[in-house]
Amino acid sequence: MANELSGKLAGQVDKSRLPRHIAIIMDGNGRWATKRGLPRSAGHKAGAETFRKIATYCKNLGVQYLTVYAFSTENWKRSETEVGAIMILLKKYLLEAIDSMEKDSIRLKFFGDMSLISPELRALARETDEITEHLDQRDFQANICLNYGGRDEILRAVRRFAADCAEGKRRPEDLDEAGFSNYLDSAGIPDPELIIRPSGEMRLSNFLLWQCAYSEFHYTDTLWPDFDEAEIDRAIAAYQKRDRRFGGVK
Repeated sequence: MANELSGKLAGQVDKSRLPRHIAIIMDGNGRWATKRGLPRSAGHKAGAETFRKIATYCKNLGVQYLTVYAFSTENWKRSETEVGAIMILLKKYLLEAIDSMEKDSIRLKFFGDMSLISPELRALARETDEITEHLDQRDFQANICLNYGGRDEILRAVRRFAADCAEGKRRPEDLDEAGFSNYLDSAGIPDPELIIRPSGEMRLSNFLLWQCAYSEFHYTDTLWPDFDEAEIDRAIAAYQKRDRRFGGVK
């Protein structure tokens, strides 16, 4: 009984001190499926449903931004069958999002190099961009990292800045952190206060390398398809107990 009570208390969330931006590395889909004797595609399907559930919960809780790592620049190394299954799930999600974004007041943005994504999916992503532009900037926003890598994002930002310098729009000596952030995929979005990684792995895996400078990290052994609202509560409650000094002294 004492352990049960302790577990409940550990997940208590102060809604007046929520992180404005939570980022999640959605890890463990393949292992979840393998443990059950299922194809890896079944794990990705279960993981997609978990994303839908967690995004809805974060929105209802009052979190403004949720960024998820859906497909990395390295994930192309996986089998064509697995990559194809992921893209089919993405198409299904985008079609559903296009029908529901305005009704549910959910903004949607993609981080990553979309040039390698199929024309069909790029067209659907552009539709979600157009819907997002019509929604209130205070609405909940889900950011999906697709063909994304933190180093690649920084390189693409550097190239954009260099191009502006070559055209005389910018001067190298004027660049500062705030200005450089405007060249990133996350331009205009606050850095995540909390980054969560399920599945027991304890590494960043090339995720939001610039933006995570002062993020708090929360790791859990739970595989992503089994991740639920209680896991989010535990992560936020743990975050709220930390003393965020940003290099200073309190």
